[in-house]
Amino acid sequence: MKLSSIRLHNVAVPLVTPFETSFMRETEKECYLIEATFDTDSGQVTGWGESVAMSAPLYSSEYVEGGIDVTRRWIAPILFDVENLRAERVAWHLRHIIGHQMAKAAMEMAVLDAQLQVAGLSFKDYLGGVTDTVPSGVSVGMQDSIPELLKVIGGYMEEGYARIKLKIKPGKDIEPVAAVRKEFGDDFLFQVDANAAYTLVDAAHLKKLDDYGLLLIEQPLGEADIRQHALLAKQMSTPMCLDESIVSAEAAADAISLGAADVINIKPGRVGGYLEAKKIHDLASAHGVAVWHGGMLELGIGRAANAAMASLPGFTLPGDISGSKRFFHEDITEEIVQHDGVVDVPTGPGFGVTVNRETLAKFTRDTIDITPQK
Repeated sequence: MKLSSIRLHNVAVPLVTPFETSFMRETEKECYLIEATFDTDSGQVTGWGESVAMSAPLYSSEYVEGGIDVTRRWIAPILFDVENLRAERVAWHLRHIIGHQMAKAAMEMAVLDAQLQVAGLSFKDYLGGVTDTVPSGVSVGMQDSIPELLKVIGGYMEEGYARIKLKIKPGKDIEPVAAVRKEFGDDFLFQVDANAAYTLVDAAHLKKLDDYGLLLIEQPLGEADIRQHALLAKQMSTPMCLDESIVSAEAAADAISLGAADVINIKPGRVGGYLEAKKIHDLASAHGVAVWHGGMLELGIGRAANAAMASLPGFTLPGDISGSKRFFHEDITEEIVQHDGVVDVPTGPGFGVTVNRETLAKFTRDTIDITPQK
């Protein structure tokens, strides 16, 4: 395949309800999509990618405008010069660009989507997925009050979600967790996510969460604090899960060897793409470490790809792969539906979903066309 043109779509899709974490409150999903056109032996093919970078550099150092800039100025020119572009070599071609994992992942997605369409192969089959459905968990942001939180979680439990994840931060942790357990009991999978909001000084406070039978606690300490997570893990009975700290397979290997991760949350965008994410899955499986698939409020393209990734055998815990309606009144692809606590893995070629041009246009703020320089 030869990359012939790229169009970046900067979109903003309103959320059904605001989503609040320890570091920001979102009312819309802002991201950019990559529409890449390739010349192939069977004609032109279009592949789609979705960046998970957020509007501000608060979850990671990356952000939407930065991803657009690095794609336009560096990623695209490098890949335009490749005569036979393959997804398996995208990371190698981009190796001299330091960081920008989410931008690289979005570009790799577009190449993968087109490559698999040409081959008539689904992403699930390409990866070696083993299930046709994946358990669907839901991530619940912080609410204004305990009664409101209980109402929201009760609604998701009625919808049949297989697991509840609650965002926490100092001042909004023990009380809401206790209230949820009191209201709904112990017979459901319940975990919490701190998004690096604490330090090791808070160990005694965090240990109080051990009383509530949580599936895991996700990333309580800073991204660089792998050693401190290992120390905290020794003080808590709640399994320790790492998210932001796992930026590569090498980082995952370090965390496992130090005893910092009983569980790993795999987010392909955070680690540079789905192929690197599969390496982490394989590494964790080889060491008996459970993995689950995280979410970044993806639109239909990313949500479909996530479902295929989560069909691999090492994903033994429910992930944040909820139905489209959890976050959006309208998606830019056909709706990803949660039913009976699961999401179906798309079976069509590529990622198995189709972008609705009309809906995409409705939510597009800007488009940028990139072509090879003569």
